[in-house]
Amino acid sequence: MRLDNKGQALVEYLLIIAVISVVVVSLVKLLGGYLQDSVTKSSCSLIDKVYVEGSKPGEGQCVDK
Repeated sequence: MRLDNKGQALVEYLLIIAVISVVVVSLVKLLGGYLQDSVTKSSCSLIDKVYVEGSKPGEGQCVDK
């Protein structure tokens, strides 16, 4: 009796995608504030304002000079 392995391969690919998705979501959650701060710093320099660091990561803001 010959079994079809296509279903097994599909399940394996789905498991790999699920694990990668969990890792990516976790990294974004952990590093999200730092990423937000870096984008805010860049935008402050573009609009000719000064970046003020917040008390927590992700709370930085642009203020007038």
